[in-house]
Amino acid sequence: MTRKYNFCAGPAALPEAVLLKAQAEMLDWQGRGLSVMEMSHRSEAFVAIAEQAEQDLRDLLQVPDNYKVLFMQGGASSQFAMVPLNLLGKGGTGNYVKTGVWSKKAIAEAKRYNPIHLAADTEGNSFTSVPAQNEIVLSDDASYLHFTSNETIGGLQFDYLPEAGDVPLVCDMSSDILAAPLNVGDYGVIYAGAQKNIGPAGLTLVIIRDDLLDQAMEITPSMMNYRIAADNDSMYNTPPTYAWYLSGLVFDWLKNEVGGLEKMAEINTRKANKLYSAIDNSSFYGNPIAVANRSQMNVPFTLADAALDKVFLQEAEQNGLLNLAGHRSVGGMRASIYNAVPEQAVDALIAFMADFEQRHG
Repeated sequence: MTRKYNFCAGPAALPEAVLLKAQAEMLDWQGRGLSVMEMSHRSEAFVAIAEQAEQDLRDLLQVPDNYKVLFMQGGASSQFAMVPLNLLGKGGTGNYVKTGVWSKKAIAEAKRYNPIHLAADTEGNSFTSVPAQNEIVLSDDASYLHFTSNETIGGLQFDYLPEAGDVPLVCDMSSDILAAPLNVGDYGVIYAGAQKNIGPAGLTLVIIRDDLLDQAMEITPSMMNYRIAADNDSMYNTPPTYAWYLSGLVFDWLKNEVGGLEKMAEINTRKANKLYSAIDNSSFYGNPIAVANRSQMNVPFTLADAALDKVFLQEAEQNGLLNLAGHRSVGGMRASIYNAVPEQAVDALIAFMADFEQRHG
């Protein structure tokens, strides 16, 4: 069997070492005679898996003791509702920064539960840069400031941490969590869908400061209540156990095979720099994003002649380079180069791009 290079934006590539370990344990986990996906979530064995996964994540991100780590369901899109439901129960207004498709979706969902305040909006420049700090204006009754650290579709990433004073920062970090070290203590809530840098689809990570656990609206469903999730160790109902297990294997891989998030950041920076350099040094390829805000995880690019897009994708797939089509809403190409995408995949893509340009440019 030949593994190909997967540049999908999500569900995305998983580390090959993780897949091989899961394969080896598929039928018989550590001599127990059953698969992890067959275990009761209340069993001693699975509770140990869950606890180890949380501890490894806490170690990687150096999560302070006054933060809860929740493993939830529903994807990051469910968090668009959970954030206002859980944080606006004592009044105030959710403040939002609009920088692309996913922050727009978060705003649209939040409006269903309470009026929101648009603290900044870069739609006027086609979401090609993030707002400057002085362009972010909070409402007087702000309960939180929500932003999307990395817009997966647009390939746009914040190059600084917004300042909001005493107002808690809430961040959708689905596309770039675990790509580099971060200071969890700067945030009130971090959430992320798993299917990019964490593990398979089906799991959603929430990291929340303890003092924000009791701010929920009365209408908040039990399954969406952060306090209930925290009090029940993320097992108020049956969680996505196999996705949790696989995510734990990814955390272990990051800690013990990659060598931690500083090392991962070095690799990611090198991969992104190579690919952007190939784009910038070509008259055939282009990237519309302001250089300071280019994503290290999602690299969109266009061809000089859009009529060649289908040919590019067909030939790329023939060369073992998969899922390079841009999102249907923007077109073009997009290479998602998450943690599990090896550097040799980026090298192979760059070589193919150069060859394609030579033949079609």
